[in-house]
Amino acid sequence: MDVTTIGAILACVGVVSGSVVTFIGKRGEGKNSLTDQLQEELNSERGERKAAQAEVDVLHQRRRDDLIRITQLEIEIIRLGGNIPP
Repeated sequence: MDVTTIGAILACVGVVSGSVVTFIGKRGEGKNSLTDQLQEELNSERGERKAAQAEVDVLHQRRRDDLIRITQLEIEIIRLGGNIPP
């Protein structure tokens, strides 16, 4: 084999190895992109869940306040000599 053939073979090996590295890099990039998308979606879902939980907490507080007011009104009815409806 002469020097030109060896050079051509080495060039082909270099191109093939570069292609393999690029392919592997792109596969990893695709996975990272998917991971980033999943992370964004997860963060969005967490935000929505926190907002929903805050709304539930407000509703629980309103219910407690309403029960307290109902009890106060029942006590007032009894104090005035009335009967509490069933």
